[in-house]
Amino acid sequence: MATYETIHTQLESASVRAQLSELYGSLPSTVDAQVKRYQKVLQRHENLFHTQRDVSLISAPGRMEIGGNHTDHNHGLVLAASASLDTLCAVSPRDDMVVELRSEGYPAITVNLAHLEAVPSEEGTTTALIRGVAARMKEKGFRIGGFEATVQSTVVSGSGLSSSAAFEVMTVAIFDHLYNQGSMDFKLAAQISQYAENQYFGKPSGLLDQMASAAGGLVGVDFADADPKVEPMHFDFSDKGYQIVVVNTHGSHADLTPDYAAIPKEMKQVAGFFGKSFLRDVDEKAFTDGIADMRGKVPDRAILRAIHFYQENHRVTGQKEALRRGDIQAFFDAIIASGRSSFMYLQNVYARVNKQELSLALALAEEMLQGKGAWRVHGGGFAGTTLNFVPDTLLDTFTETMNAVFGKDSCYVLKIRPRGAVKLTLA
Repeated sequence: MATYETIHTQLESASVRAQLSELYGSLPSTVDAQVKRYQKVLQRHENLFHTQRDVSLISAPGRMEIGGNHTDHNHGLVLAASASLDTLCAVSPRDDMVVELRSEGYPAITVNLAHLEAVPSEEGTTTALIRGVAARMKEKGFRIGGFEATVQSTVVSGSGLSSSAAFEVMTVAIFDHLYNQGSMDFKLAAQISQYAENQYFGKPSGLLDQMASAAGGLVGVDFADADPKVEPMHFDFSDKGYQIVVVNTHGSHADLTPDYAAIPKEMKQVAGFFGKSFLRDVDEKAFTDGIADMRGKVPDRAILRAIHFYQENHRVTGQKEALRRGDIQAFFDAIIASGRSSFMYLQNVYARVNKQELSLALALAEEMLQGKGAWRVHGGGFAGTTLNFVPDTLLDTFTETMNAVFGKDSCYVLKIRPRGAVKLTLA
């Protein structure tokens, strides 16, 4: 077993620095900062646990939703990417079935994996996610066991980059690497993560967040069936002179669960009118021809949200084609059209009159980026974040303006991380 001191030294090695460069960016200052971050997480593990066992360093990224706003839960198409912000842990195995987790800025967590049934009082907690991941992995035939972990995340809760998916995917990777030789397919890792969030945490999310975190890179995903088709895409926005900027408007999600849940529910109401469970299984022409018959039987808003679903699937296809041929303007046009559809038809930019942060961020982005970049609501909507493609020449002006309006450090300038969950390879 490598000692803590040895691992600290290994983190300074050229091979480790090369791995960190791939994950976070090649600037020496960026790599230096990550080396210190990993060493700090490792030092905290030593201070808290003093283990005599092997310690692993495991990271899972947050995600960006590039195209396909609220389509995954009805088996639609998405374009997504893993982000250069991540959730990181130093972790070691135990002999028993107890998980001891210490996450920076949060209370200590202890979970006894001898009991894997869902606990209603744990809904909405990190404990539920750990128990849910362990239960599903065991059900799928994988080994599980206790562990001791210190965790630090740059995927801030409420940042719109899916801190929950990053944590779930990291937890799957912990069990996988500690007890299963890192043998799990990334699709299954994503599905296990979603199961924990749906069945134990109590949030009815689709699979986009977990799939983007687990897959890594920029990917097109087709959720038509139980085995999603994942297509790696290769496009360097920074090489074309643009940066991806997510703006956190700091709107609270605390009372918005019913608003999020209503979107898949209403889309499925439309599908149910045609005798199907998901909109993807309803022929688009049959839907369009049936709108008159639907009126009064399903809410008008549900019909509008279904219109968004079909149009958004076409936009994702168009976005992928535009990236393949290097047509950045056609790609931006589709991003902007997606945002307008989310505003008008999906109706997830604001939930009520006193929650207009996203509307303001989109208005400011349009003022600065019209004819020069692209902007749209990011992820779930109603509160939270916007996605923006900003030319290098406007980056300082854009971020300064948004930070002035929404608060210091409201802008995240992100790179697409080429890999999903990883265990750092030490020399």
